[in-house]
Order: sequence, then C-alpha cells, then structure tokens
Amino acid sequence: MLVVLNGYSESDLAAQLRRFREEIIFADLEIVTNRIDRLLAQLKKPRPAKEKEADQFEHDLLKRIVGVLEQNQSPATLGLKEEEEKAIRSFQLLTLKPELPLVNIGDDRINQPLPADLLQLAPTAIQAPAKLEMELHELPEDDRQMFMTDLGLKGFVRDEMLRTIFAAMGQIVFFTVGEDECRAWPLPRGADAVEGAAQIHTDLANRFVRAEVVHYADFTRCGSMKEAKSHGVYRLEGKTYIVQDGDIMHILAST
Repeated sequence: MLVVLNGYSESDLAAQLRRFREEIIFADLEIVTNRIDRLLAQLKKPRPAKEKEADQFEHDLLKRIVGVLEQNQSPATLGLKEEEEKAIRSFQLLTLKPELPLVNIGDDRINQPLPADLLQLAPTAIQAPAKLEMELHELPEDDRQMFMTDLGLKGFVRDEMLRTIFAAMGQIVFFTVGEDECRAWPLPRGADAVEGAAQIHTDLANRFVRAEVVHYADFTRCGSMKEAKSHGVYRLEGKTYIVQDGDIMHILAST
C-alpha cells in the first residue's frame, strides 16, 4: 500500500502518517464490528452445528482483531495462522497490507535525509521529487542525463519504489529478450524455471526442456550475450532451478 506524504513542510510528516494509520484503523474497525454484529445475529438462530462452529470461530477471531485495532495496532501483530488469514481474507483489511510511505519533496530537498521521527515510524520510507522526475522523464536522453548529474540524481526513485513494492509482495522479475522486444515477467519469489515458463505460456511449461539463463548484472557487465557466454555466466538450468530476480531467461521446449 503506497502512502503519499507531502514533504514540502517536513515538520508534520510523522503526523501525516499517524493520521493516515488512524483513518485505516477506523475503516477496518467499522468493517469488523459490522461483521461481528451479523455473526451474533446468526449465532442466535437455529442452524446446523457445523455452520455454527464456523461462525463462532470467525466471531472469536474478529473479537481478537478488534482488540488490537482498538490499541492502534495491526492485526498482523497477532501472528495469524493460515486458517485465520483465510477466514478474514475477503474483508481486505487495510491494516494488514504492507505499507510504503513515499514523501513527495521539493527540488531543494534532493539528497537530504528524511526526518528522524518519520523514520522511527516507517524505516522503509522513501522520498522523491515527483514533479521534477516527471519533467526529466520527458527530456531527450542526453539532456536528461546532464540535468540529473547537475542535480545529483543517480536515478529515478520510481525504480527504487517499484523494487520495494515487488519485494513487499514477495515477487521478483525475470526477463525474456528477443530480436524485436524485451519483456519483464513477475513471478513469486522461490518459483522454479517451469513456473517461470508458465508465466510466458502454458505450452512452454508443459514442454519444458531447459532454460538458458544469464543474470542482468552479468549481461550488462559483459556487454553482450556472446561475451556472457565466453565468460561462463550464460548457463543451462533445469526444471528445479529457482529463478532469481533479474534473470534473463530463454526457455527451450520440446516440439
């Protein structure tokens, strides 16, 4: 969950984040308490024992969640079990979603540290001159690099933000490269090469033979696929290979 904070006046950034967290706690409390009221009504009616048992399980779980929300804490602090997470999944509680605060700063705050009180609340917070990055993105490549060097910008915060979001979601990205296009594919962290092939097309997964793999960092260091092969970083991997974030893969399948 991306939380955008206005960083032009940094004195109240922590207060902005606290207010946001209070608002989503109130929103989740309303959802949970309304569901508890409906469950209480259902529990008073004559129903099959199995259905009543399920309703009682959900009721007791939601009462525990109300308890932590009323203490301004996330239900994640309860260490919910798999069956408990499944029972409340449909509610889409905001307080259970990973949080990434993004501070929108002015040009004068580039490369300046975030306030300590904000970092205490949110150590993963990042900052970006959003308007400036939009303007830079519209410039020709040569002009863009010149301005970025003058401003002390090493890259777009957008890229860092996307990597952080993907990591929080337990996702990685691998690439496929052809003569006409280069594509990025999302994949759950820990997935193997066959699951990666399935992201491209189910036929590739069903007829998977092996994958030709080179990591993006190795590819850029070598400069070409030919050089990557000569340096021994372009390799063949089998079905059980765990795909790494930044891998470039070419899937070989049987005909």
